[in-house]
Amino acid sequence: MYLEIRKPDDSVKMSELPAGLYSVGSESENQIMLPGAGVSGRHLILNLRGGACWIEDLTFGETLLEGAVIHGRCELLEGQRLKVGSYTLRLLSELPKPVPVRVEPEKVPAAPLPPPTPPVPPLRVPLRVERDERLVARRQAVKQQIHKELLERMDIKRLTASHVEEGELHRRVLTTVEGIVKEVAPRLPPEISPQALVKEVYDEAVGLGAIEDLLADPDITEIMVNGALRVYVERKGRIELTDRTFLDDKTVLSVIERIVSPLGRRIDESQPYVDARLKDGSRVNAVIHPLSLIGPCLTIRKFSKIPLTSDDFIRMGTWTEGMRDFLKACVEARKNIIVSGGTGSGKTTLLNVLSSFLPDNERIITIEDAAELQLKQDHVISLESRPPNIEGKGAVTIRDLVRNSLRMRPDRIVVGECRGGEALDMLQAMNTGHDGSLTTVHANTPRDVISRMETLVLMSGMDLPIRAIREQITAAVDLIIHEARLSDGSRRVVNVTEVVGSEGERTTMQDIFVFEQKGLNAEGKVIGRFTPTGAIPTFLDDLRARGVSIDLSLFDPKRQG
Repeated sequence: MYLEIRKPDDSVKMSELPAGLYSVGSESENQIMLPGAGVSGRHLILNLRGGACWIEDLTFGETLLEGAVIHGRCELLEGQRLKVGSYTLRLLSELPKPVPVRVEPEKVPAAPLPPPTPPVPPLRVPLRVERDERLVARRQAVKQQIHKELLERMDIKRLTASHVEEGELHRRVLTTVEGIVKEVAPRLPPEISPQALVKEVYDEAVGLGAIEDLLADPDITEIMVNGALRVYVERKGRIELTDRTFLDDKTVLSVIERIVSPLGRRIDESQPYVDARLKDGSRVNAVIHPLSLIGPCLTIRKFSKIPLTSDDFIRMGTWTEGMRDFLKACVEARKNIIVSGGTGSGKTTLLNVLSSFLPDNERIITIEDAAELQLKQDHVISLESRPPNIEGKGAVTIRDLVRNSLRMRPDRIVVGECRGGEALDMLQAMNTGHDGSLTTVHANTPRDVISRMETLVLMSGMDLPIRAIREQITAAVDLIIHEARLSDGSRRVVNVTEVVGSEGERTTMQDIFVFEQKGLNAEGKVIGRFTPTGAIPTFLDDLRARGVSIDLSLFDPKRQG
């Protein structure tokens, strides 16, 4: 191969480069010496083997490859421009041919070039935070060097395996990181804070890395890690890109393992996705290679430290006081209720608020994939499903837990979500004396809930006719509460619908309360109102028979909120 070096004065030097290992820098000890401003004493390592060339940057993001900052080790392809200080390097497989000089009889001034066409903006601009990608890359390079030095000075995995006390391990890591950063502080770019750098490296070594501070932010409801360099958050219903990054994909994978290992769950190539939860109860989903093509992906639905109450729902505009009073009466009167909605619409939060209406003197059993419900009653048993072990055995599904709960003398059964054959067992429980059960289902409308439940029952493996399944659903389900996330990020209970019965092949339903959206204001907020439809629930006499009084004025269409 040949190495083309373009000097600061724009002169070019060509050198034949045999296979081997070369150091590049301004000091005379380097095989390739580049004296000049912006070149470190030992700037980078160039490794040429078998027609391929790899480079490893030894600075803090001061090397550019095709205009982009590099950090760590990467491949240098033929013809790519490598910027080292004021020098430009290119690797070529053959010497460039001389360009013949042609004498022009007369120089004609070139016509002025048309102004460049402005770039077409992308169709989707999901970001509110503008990131300085160059600064992010420089911080990555610095963190990588510090992390490499930390691994040389400490064997964290060995200390963890030798059962060093957690507090002592964290103290040692923090002290070591502080020492390393203190050594390199004079060479840090001015825009990188040494204190912030210490925290980032420390969090990645023993904590949850770049998302530690995001978990502590009460305004953030969801954290989405798309590989090492893209961390998004949901704040007030809006998705934003943050300036947080992980060191590399291995660091993200280490964070995922720290989350799932204490729960007895695993993630590897044979089991490349997992559901888990953090210590505070936040729900976690992780997907890694080979399923994810962009690197490890981590999604965290944050757990509210202070559960929302029904009064909070009124303040936030999720429902009205009249709707709250009606639904509380239905829960107390042991009506079977399904909460429906799309992903992220707030179904689990609504289910938690409805569960707060359950009486204290009843035995309540909750069944979930990852425990999220926060019931305050005294007599609550929380059950959680279990995935298979490494041999593919030992799995305990939601359906297994629903069946087992029937032998535990429950007064109420609350299932976090029906997404499979457990729907059949749930319907049978509702129809055989376990009134007042609550669950959630993914659906787009209350009408879709019925067809969705039919599909889930068929997934149980039972060869039942559709008519029989529909009759089971009609007999079991009393009320469907449909929640939606609107365009401004707010959540609303858009339908409270009663399942009345069936007429032939069709299930009869009637809306009791609806949310009517009127438009958007100048700030993009949804304008609308909650409206009773005027329909009176057919089970009103049953509520009264159970001693639950209902004000009929709640159903007056003139009462709008």
